[in-house]
Amino acid sequence: MNSPVSIRRALLSVSDKTGLIDLASSLNEAGVELLSTGGTAKAIRDAGLPVKDVSDITNFPEMMDGRVKTLHPMVHGGLLALRDNDDHLAAMDEHDIGAIDLLVVNLYPFEATVAAGGAYDDCIENIDIGGPAMIRAAAKNHGFVVTVVDVEDYDALLEEMTVTGGGTSLEFRQKMAQTAYARTGAYDAAVSTWMAGAIGSTAPRRKAIAGTHAQTLRYGENPHQTASFYRDGSTREGVSTAVQLQGKELSYNNINDTDAAFELVAEFDPAEGPACAIIKHANPCGVARGATLADAYQSAFDCDRTSAFGGIIALNQTLDAATAEQIVEIFTEVVIAPSISDEAKAIFAAKKNLRLLETGGLPDIRTAAQVWKQVSGGYLIQDRDNGFIGLDDLKVVTKRAPSEDELRDMLFAWKVAKHVKSNAIVYVKDQATVGVGAGQMSRVDSTRIAARKSIDMAEAMGLFEPLTKGSVVASDAFFPFSDGLLTAAEAGATAVIQPGGSMRDEEVIKAADEAGLAMVYTGMRHFRH
Repeated sequence: MNSPVSIRRALLSVSDKTGLIDLASSLNEAGVELLSTGGTAKAIRDAGLPVKDVSDITNFPEMMDGRVKTLHPMVHGGLLALRDNDDHLAAMDEHDIGAIDLLVVNLYPFEATVAAGGAYDDCIENIDIGGPAMIRAAAKNHGFVVTVVDVEDYDALLEEMTVTGGGTSLEFRQKMAQTAYARTGAYDAAVSTWMAGAIGSTAPRRKAIAGTHAQTLRYGENPHQTASFYRDGSTREGVSTAVQLQGKELSYNNINDTDAAFELVAEFDPAEGPACAIIKHANPCGVARGATLADAYQSAFDCDRTSAFGGIIALNQTLDAATAEQIVEIFTEVVIAPSISDEAKAIFAAKKNLRLLETGGLPDIRTAAQVWKQVSGGYLIQDRDNGFIGLDDLKVVTKRAPSEDELRDMLFAWKVAKHVKSNAIVYVKDQATVGVGAGQMSRVDSTRIAARKSIDMAEAMGLFEPLTKGSVVASDAFFPFSDGLLTAAEAGATAVIQPGGSMRDEEVIKAADEAGLAMVYTGMRHFRH
């Protein structure tokens, strides 16, 4: 079983006809008998190649709109028979079952039908039955049969046949079998996930995840960790669908941080003006709107110039030359934007290591989606945080109501806080962050750190007041005590946006009134762990 197994007879049945004729031609030249079904047989025959219809060996026509054509002992016996088992060989002789040494199958385009918004019945009709059954049978019998399910493996198959003199090695068949089972597993996962959504099942008994390998990474978060990047087939614009125009290969941390940056900048509708987000270690170190994209970048950069060094920059509009000129003044790991002008591309070309990504659009931050997190022995699954707060959702709880400018900055700060690791504190002034406190165990510590950073930045800019003077502050969850709120007031904040809901809300409101602060409640929190 370890010696190469010759390929004398092959069954080809593919939905995606890419590369089919070249493969069939090469197999025919190698003396392989071709069996096929329906449209695949027609395509091979139209190319002038000899092919036998499966219905000719089963003595049954395709029926029920093609639902039944390969589910037959003449097919599955040829795939499953053990060539070194006398009983199996005797059964093949008795029933005139011919061995099938190669199976080439790719499945009905179920995932593409769902992605295109297909109706329920259309999706059902694109669930393949015979294909997965044959794939599983052939892959199980990989000791004697080779199974190919991906177009990109056609060349590898032909090369293997050349090297082995018309056959395949056990190692190759094992590799193809693993790929085959992964494909049917991913296919079933796509079907079950779609059906759960279609019938409104939010917590089905079993849940499957699947992905397609996109990249083997040099390492994970640290050099001693191996890592890979897989795509889940989602059409959501972002790092997984972006085209990398230049730069070194993305690393594990690059991908993680770039995703965080682009999801944050997508909070800001490009129709309402340019916006820029700068991310470091999955947390924003600067976010701003501006009259131009260059203005937005400069304001975001001025929040924390030190942390911006070596960061990830995300933009919500076409990246132009003026903005590119500013960005290349410091070292940046990744720049991602919906589109990039030719002039900007030319400017970035001088920075060959800078990774430049173009997505073609922004993700819709309101759409429903699920996110997964692995824990020991299982997974946590939740809806993506697409919670939205508008002016009408705010509840003023202090004696002083916020001004229009404060309200505008509050809503800006609230959008940013959603993307900051808890405990999150975000100071904003004039549609730009001026202090960010992230990931602290104590909310008051986050408040102090953000304020301290604004002082450091002001000093670096030659200013005499902390950047937080006259700002608003957002807290991703309620202030459990008044100390964090008073720390924000000491930093110069004049208004506060927070969820509310603490046992000590009245104490915090009283402290805000005594400090002359305006405060609004959202009734919604944005923990991000």
